[in-house]
Amino acid sequence: MTTQRTTWRRRAATTAALALLLLPGCSLADGAEPSPGAAPAVESPTTSTASPGDEPSPTPEPSTPAPSADHSAGDEGTAGTAGPEVDPTPGTSPSTGPGEGTTPPGDGNANGKGNGNGNGNGNGKGRQEEKKPDHIEYGATGERVVALQQRLQELGYFLLEVDGAYGPATQQAVWALQKAAGLYRDGVVGPQTQAALDRGVRPTPVSSSGKVVEIDLDRQLVLAVEDGHVVRTINASSGNGETFEALGRTYRANTPRGTFAVYMERNYLHESTLELGAMYRPKYFTGSIAVHGSPSIPPYPASHGCVRVSNSAMNWLWDTWGMPKGTTVVVH
Repeated sequence: MTTQRTTWRRRAATTAALALLLLPGCSLADGAEPSPGAAPAVESPTTSTASPGDEPSPTPEPSTPAPSADHSAGDEGTAGTAGPEVDPTPGTSPSTGPGEGTTPPGDGNANGKGNGNGNGNGNGKGRQEEKKPDHIEYGATGERVVALQQRLQELGYFLLEVDGAYGPATQQAVWALQKAAGLYRDGVVGPQTQAALDRGVRPTPVSSSGKVVEIDLDRQLVLAVEDGHVVRTINASSGNGETFEALGRTYRANTPRGTFAVYMERNYLHESTLELGAMYRPKYFTGSIAVHGSPSIPPYPASHGCVRVSNSAMNWLWDTWGMPKGTTVVVH
C-alpha cells in the first residue's frame, strides 16, 4: 500500500512539472527565471490563435493608406486636359497645374507649350507685342515727337527746338494748338489734336495792318501779328477774375479789353509793387497790367491781371521779334 502511494505521488509530480513546461510565454526551458514584478509576457494577437472559449483578441482598426507623394506621368493632365484629382501629400504644396506658368508632368512638350494661358503658348510667343500708344503725351520721345514739333513750328506755334523730347516747351505749344482749335486743353496729342495738326489750324487775327500784339482772352493766347498775318502763337494765362488782397486793398484780377500800346518796360526780373511776385522782363500796356515772362503758364486764366507767357517766349518778344515802346496791344 505504501509502495502504491509513493508511485502515485511520483507520477503526480512528474505530471505537474510537464504542465509547467507547457504554459504560454514561459521560458523555463531556457533556464531564465522571470524577474520579480515583471509583467507576464503576452504573445502578439497577430501570432496567437484563439481557441474556443478564449477571450477574443481586439481587432485592429483598418489603416488608410497615405497618398503617394510620387505622381505618375499625366497626374496633372496635359495642356488643355484635366487630369484626375490628386490630394497633395500633407506638408507639401500642391503641384502647379496648367495655366500657372509651369509645364505639367507627363505633358511631353519640351518647348514649354501649355504653360501660361491654356492655349499652348508658354515660351513667350503667345504674348502679344506691346502696341505703341495711339497718342503722344508729355514725356514721350522719338520720331513721332520730332514730327509733332516740326508741324507745330510750321504752323507758327511758339517752339524753339526740335529735339524729339516732349517736355515743357512742347506742352506749351500743344496747349496753344488745342486752344486755337477749341479742343480740350490736356496736352495729349490724340485723334482730334492730330486732326487739327493735319488741317493746319491757326488762329485768325483781328488786326489787318502793322505790328500788333494781340491777346485773345477767350482762347488764352498771345499772337504776334504782322499786317494781318500771325507770325507766332504763344500759350498765355491772363487774369482769373477773382478778388484778392494786396497792401491792405481789395482788387479784382481782370485783364481789361481794348486797344493799348506798350508804354513802359523793365528789362530784368521785376518785383511787383503790389508784392504779388516777380515778373520777368515785363512790357506794360495799361496801368500795372503787363505782358511778362513766368515759370508757370497753365492752360487757363490764373494771374492777377497781367498776361503770362513763358520766359523763352518773352525773350523772343524782346530780342527776336521786337516789342518796343509804342507797340500796339489789342486785347479782345
